Amino acid sequence: MDEHNHLPDLNRLSVLVAVILLAYALIPFVNLPERGLSLQLPGFFIVFRLTFSALVSAIAAVLAATGSAWLFHDHPHFRDRRTRIFWLLPALIAWAVGTTLGTLAAGPEWWAVFALGAILLVLVLLAEYIVLDDYDIRHAQASIGLTAVSFGLYLILAIAARAAGLRLYEILAMLVPCMALLSLRTLFLRLNGHWCVAWAVGISLFVGQLVIGLHYFPTPPLRFALLLVGPAYAATSLAGGIEEGQPLRRVWLEPAIMLAALTGLAFIIHG
Repeated sequence: MDEHNHLPDLNRLSVLVAVILLAYALIPFVNLPERGLSLQLPGFFIVFRLTFSALVSAIAAVLAATGSAWLFHDHPHFRDRRTRIFWLLPALIAWAVGTTLGTLAAGPEWWAVFALGAILLVLVLLAEYIVLDDYDIRHAQASIGLTAVSFGLYLILAIAARAAGLRLYEILAMLVPCMALLSLRTLFLRLNGHWCVAWAVGISLFVGQLVIGLHYFPTPPLRFALLLVGPAYAATSLAGGIEEGQPLRRVWLEPAIMLAALTGLAFIIHG
């Protein structure tokens, strides 16, 4: 078995990241009036707010997805793999960072998130490039890193959604589809290319129920996010263990430990 050690073209990588960051940099300096789309349903009146930051986030996600395809195209094993799934996490990272930046005022916190987003984007693009090749010597480390970044991303997104004071349907529209995609990507990575759509849908609906339950409690943003990420990670890990055919005694171990750790952390940390 030949072991490989491929890296993306640095010129392509730098151009892609620079274009996305340039889009983010417009957010604090361009102030366009907010527009709303209303929808009247029986017993419900829903208003979707359209802002400049939301537009930038969508554009950044599209740039990340298309740019990933361009970046991965020079990989020696590009034609041997279905690359659609490998665009997913970079696009979600780009969208989530833009969404988070849109909730912050210009200042040190904004620039800290901007810098963190840039680092995460570079790391995710590098890791996704590596996992294109199952025989890359860094494949295991890259897979673990992508899983960690996925749930770290969800933590940041949940904090931003809670801190922004969004209405329940807005939080659900943001967090439930995102969890479906992240759990799908995580299970695809863990199970070596096996699609687990049913598990992803089930996990996202489970998290949606938690969002509904926590929304009306006076829960600080960080605690709110940790109380979502803990069960979400545990459910995803449990699904992966079941699909791998792990013994019943072992399949609960990692999910239980992570659930206890993150839930305990939620009540220890105030914020």
